[in-house]
Amino acid sequence: MARGPDPVGRPRPSTVAMPKRGKRLKFRAQDACSGRVKSLCGLEASQVPAEEAFSGAGEPCDIIDSSDEMDAQEESIHERTVSRKKKSKRHKDLDGAGGEEYPMDIWLLLASYIRPEDIVNFSLICKNAWTVTCTAAFWTRLYRRHYTLDASLPLRLRPESMEKLRCLRACVIRSLYHMYEPFAARISKNPAIPESTPTTLKNSKCLLFWCRKIVGSRQEPMWEFNFKFKKQSPRLKSKCVGRLQPPVQYEDVHTNPDQDCCLLQVTTLNFIFIPIVMGMIFTLFTINVSTDMRHHRVRLVFQDSPVRGGRNLRSEQGVQVILDPVHSVRLFDWWHPQYPFSLRA
Repeated sequence: MARGPDPVGRPRPSTVAMPKRGKRLKFRAQDACSGRVKSLCGLEASQVPAEEAFSGAGEPCDIIDSSDEMDAQEESIHERTVSRKKKSKRHKDLDGAGGEEYPMDIWLLLASYIRPEDIVNFSLICKNAWTVTCTAAFWTRLYRRHYTLDASLPLRLRPESMEKLRCLRACVIRSLYHMYEPFAARISKNPAIPESTPTTLKNSKCLLFWCRKIVGSRQEPMWEFNFKFKKQSPRLKSKCVGRLQPPVQYEDVHTNPDQDCCLLQVTTLNFIFIPIVMGMIFTLFTINVSTDMRHHRVRLVFQDSPVRGGRNLRSEQGVQVILDPVHSVRLFDWWHPQYPFSLRA
């Protein structure tokens, strides 16, 4: 329904200019009843008095406070947006900058000053540092740096035999346990087995077994039973199985037939018949006091398949090997000086 002119006599505009989208207008409390506010709020069209329209909004101070709070919220949102953009840009700059890549000669030079026990940490610096530790030059220099003329070494670990590239890394590691004092001290500090039961041998595969007679100061000879085991690698949840492989040109340097192998050596006072256990899985190892209360009694249990999930087996399951009376029990890793290895390695 059209309305007439204003009581004052001024013509009423047919349209009211609305603010742009996204822009909020501010009004003072005393302007709440002005004509502009009425037109913006549609009070004239609804014929509602201004006092009634604003009665539900509370006091004028509440309106001002709410407006300030909205301003503060908008400013905080804007600051967070700008901060996120800066962080995103900073991450992009860091990703784009790949750092400096030094040549292999620099890493080979630095490798000449690291200790043998720090080789792993050095190889984890970057890919080039790891590649340097795979080269024959790295292991040859490491051997020459710690070799002494008075070192008592097996024939395969002497300088004239270290010119072969095959198994060079394994031979250098073995020689360090003869020549390098910190490595030799590790062997002497290892506790003897009956005090520490070798639980690391669980689920290992028996590759080889042999025994030999030991003639010493005793009137009766003793017998030495040797079990060579290969430790099984743990199951990985991811599909990528296996260790990091060296470059193809250095495969001979890293070749090691005895990798992850160890030797369990049990010496008894007399000969004991042992069933065939080669190819079987070693699942249980116990050491008790012998019946004469002067020696030890060793019990070994072998299975056809590994035991998973901590499952307990009954005593009659598997093949049992009982050695009693036992004079000594020793466990050697593949790098131990007393570990037997082939001269052709």
